Amino acid sequence: MSVEELEQEPFSVHEFVERLAWKTMGATARNTPEEFDPVILHTAFEKMIRDLKEKNNQVQRKIDKLASECKDEEKRHWNRVAELQKKNQSLYTGFQTLDERISYVATKVVYLGDQLEGVNTPRARAVEAQRLMHYLGEFLTDEPLKSPVLVDPFQLHLTADVIQKLHLIALELPVGGRFDIARQRIAEKYDAVEKELIGEFRLGQQAGDRRQMRKITNLLQHFKSYGQCIDVFITECQKGAFKHNSIFDDIVPLCIETNKLAKAVFSNSDTVMSKLVQNLFQGSIQGHVASRLENQSEPEVYLNNLYDLYIRTTKLTVELSKACVEHEFKLGDSTFLNKLTRSIFAQHLDRYIEVELQSLRAQFTMVLQHYYEKKDHVKRQIQTGGIYELKRDIQAKIGTVTKAGPTIENFGGETFLSQEVAINILQDTRNAFKRCSTLSSSSDLASNAIKIFEVLVQYLVLEHIDYAVEIGIQGIPPAEPKFEPEIFFFDVVSQANTLFHLFEKQFTDSFIPLVMSSQHHGFCMKRKRELREAMEGKIDNGLDRSINAIIGWVRYIFATEQKKTDFRPESEDAPMHLLSPFSYNSIGAMLVICDVNEYRKLVKEEMRVPLVTQLFESLHALCNLLVVVPENIKVVSSGEQLVGALVCSGKICQASV
Repeated sequence: MSVEELEQEPFSVHEFVERLAWKTMGATARNTPEEFDPVILHTAFEKMIRDLKEKNNQVQRKIDKLASECKDEEKRHWNRVAELQKKNQSLYTGFQTLDERISYVATKVVYLGDQLEGVNTPRARAVEAQRLMHYLGEFLTDEPLKSPVLVDPFQLHLTADVIQKLHLIALELPVGGRFDIARQRIAEKYDAVEKELIGEFRLGQQAGDRRQMRKITNLLQHFKSYGQCIDVFITECQKGAFKHNSIFDDIVPLCIETNKLAKAVFSNSDTVMSKLVQNLFQGSIQGHVASRLENQSEPEVYLNNLYDLYIRTTKLTVELSKACVEHEFKLGDSTFLNKLTRSIFAQHLDRYIEVELQSLRAQFTMVLQHYYEKKDHVKRQIQTGGIYELKRDIQAKIGTVTKAGPTIENFGGETFLSQEVAINILQDTRNAFKRCSTLSSSSDLASNAIKIFEVLVQYLVLEHIDYAVEIGIQGIPPAEPKFEPEIFFFDVVSQANTLFHLFEKQFTDSFIPLVMSSQHHGFCMKRKRELREAMEGKIDNGLDRSINAIIGWVRYIFATEQKKTDFRPESEDAPMHLLSPFSYNSIGAMLVICDVNEYRKLVKEEMRVPLVTQLFESLHALCNLLVVVPENIKVVSSGEQLVGALVCSGKICQASV
């Protein structure tokens, strides 16, 4: 077995020993114990140990040699580093010396440059002055201009530079004499050059030549018509830019694209963009708004258009502000866009609330008028107060004496309340509140909202709900009717409550948020509470009258139709109607209990009023005493159900007193 196997990867000591033993003894010795010879195995292990020791000595010598070589290499490396450090120090010293020399030379060069500039600048100015004087001389004569710079159309840029300087000189020339002709000729040439430059600028913009446009703007910056150049730029940018049906959809993309071109052409691109946006607002948008709001004959259409246009414009200002940040351009100060929006809508916003109130009153009047015409009803002047009540009571007394009740007009049970009418009024008011929150200034928002609220109160609460309640009260029969009363006031109460709840919901959802932070909030809450209390007072009055009429009719029935012997029939099948204060026998008592039980079921299932239900429960319990023999009265009276009935009856009687 070779020692070289130790260098194989991976190396396992256990496997190495196993292979050595297997090769030494062979496969037969492993299977037949009798053939195993430990001496041979021992000899093989000793030989392998000697080989391993020799191998270890060889490896150790190799390690020592490599360690020695590494030390020599490290020594040589450190020597090399020391030499490099010395060389670097020498180079650094030389660099410092060179830097000082360069600084010295640069100082000398700057000094010489200043000296040369001091000599050359006056010379250049003298040359320039001489050249300008030569050109000025041509304008002082009556002869046509001859210099190529002044007459060659291909040297327009040089001509513009010369004319601009001559224009400044002409301003300093004395008035009168021969200088007037020169001043006039220079002004004419100045205007002609301006027009040519602007024309070249327009052609360059149409051709998309940004370099040419930039050159011309640099020249025109010193001319009076620089603003006119910006106007031409703005006009050309808008050509073919409006492609959508809505003008608002094209403005932001137009500004983004124009900003890119303005930055490449103008040095003051922010000023150009501000003028562009101002031109768009006061031109295109204002014209669009004026055309949409021109017809004010239909206030509702006018208000909807005003709200839509104002919302679109404010949305546009938000999008423009966002575009300013994303595309790095500035539009005036922080109030620039708001001022533009205000300038467009000022005349409409100043009279908005007047138109709003006028529109609401017209719509609500038409809705109510159409409703009452449909019902074939003419609204009446409602009579209330002590005189009217006295007159009504006197008529009732006269009717009692004459055996003919007073004439009561109940309109066939019509309540004169319409949920459809209320919903139409509330929907229009909701839209008005929404417009008010957008179109009113912060200082006028609360007061304008209150004005709209008062219109709602006038037409829905007072002229519709309150009017119906008053009509319903007048249709209630007197307290002592001679005929079975027709009570429709309960329907009026139900519908009036429903409509008033709708009114209160809009009060909370749409109106209160507009006045929440103002000083009028407490007044508005008080106003709503007063309306509710007034409505509840009238309803309570009507309910009392209705109940009194019903009780009066029951009393009239008791007094005229019920006989005291109805509950002491001669036969077992005698009819049963009412109870006290009549005589009865056992059969009559059973009939009373059956009748009261039916009344109790009817009240419990139909009326569903806890107090009334409890009263009939107590009455039914008391009626059971009618079938109890006298000697058992005391025992039955002490029962839990009957005691509860007596207590309940006592409390109700005390409350009645």
